[in-house]
Amino acid sequence: MPDLDIQPEMTMEEILTVAPAAQRALFQRYHVGGCSACAFQPEDTLAQVAKDHNILDIKDLINTIVTAQELDGTIQVSPADVRAWRKAAEEFTLVDVRTPDERGDDVIEDAEILDYSDSGKYMGQPKETKLVFMCTDGGRSLDVASYFIGHQFTRVFCVDGGVEAWKA
Repeated sequence: MPDLDIQPEMTMEEILTVAPAAQRALFQRYHVGGCSACAFQPEDTLAQVAKDHNILDIKDLINTIVTAQELDGTIQVSPADVRAWRKAAEEFTLVDVRTPDERGDDVIEDAEILDYSDSGKYMGQPKETKLVFMCTDGGRSLDVASYFIGHQFTRVFCVDGGVEAWKA
């Protein structure tokens, strides 16, 4: 991935185009953008968002975005990678994070359905457990993977492109 050149005068729309992880990173680190009380508009500049949310260190804010985008690149794996791990009999848990409505009758072989109501089922596992998350298009699985990384899991991945890429 090329170095990201995020500048304070860039709009949030521009930033989210080059660094989609910014949305998740800003919410996780600063509680910005996750609800109507802390939302920003696409035309707001990063400097304005920082000012509106009393974030004094704009360099740290930019670093948070860049780091999150780089992390996304390291945890995304291709469907071919996952199939190779299966073929090599590597131990990992493939977790389907799609909602029941999204999933319908479309079941991914050997994938566990994420049990959103029982977080202890996952949080009690050893932190080095290899987990691979998959959703419809790869977006939600990045959020779920980031959640587990935030809880000190060290071998967390998500399928780039999700089920759509898996079937292609």
